[in-house]
Amino acid sequence: MPSLLDVLTRERLLKDREAAADVVSPEEPPHVALLRLCDAGLLKGGLTVAYGVRADELMGPLTAAMGGAARSLKVVDVRERPVLELHVQVGEGVERWEVEDLSALVHNLNDLYRDDASVRAVAELGEWRDALQLWCLDKSLLPRFARQPFFAPRNGRALTHPGK
Repeated sequence: MPSLLDVLTRERLLKDREAAADVVSPEEPPHVALLRLCDAGLLKGGLTVAYGVRADELMGPLTAAMGGAARSLKVVDVRERPVLELHVQVGEGVERWEVEDLSALVHNLNDLYRDDASVRAVAELGEWRDALQLWCLDKSLLPRFARQPFFAPRNGRALTHPGK
């Protein structure tokens, strides 16, 4: 079975293979190595989100990383109630999203663009060094990556079985 770095190199998802080789250790579990690569800024489409970042603050960088139609999504209002509520302009309409945490934002964005192949899916890799590690990747990779030991995102079921 090819190594994590071999797979990521083949798929052109590493920014710098040599730097990546310095970050990962062959003894660590592959999913941990992926978290470390994301935290080091070496994954194309990877985002490290510091503790305390709000959903409305993450929206711009995240939709930019998702690409395609997601880049045109606009937050038109933010309400703070017991739960943060974002009013987002989707096409001609406005939707209200209650986002109690960043995972809810990731879920809503993935759901909104589920059928749009031009928009990358957001995998929630997990936490590393008190930061959430997110990875925006082409949806065409999801079926292959679902079988890889390094790909174990928290939202894996939603990514591989959208709409269920």
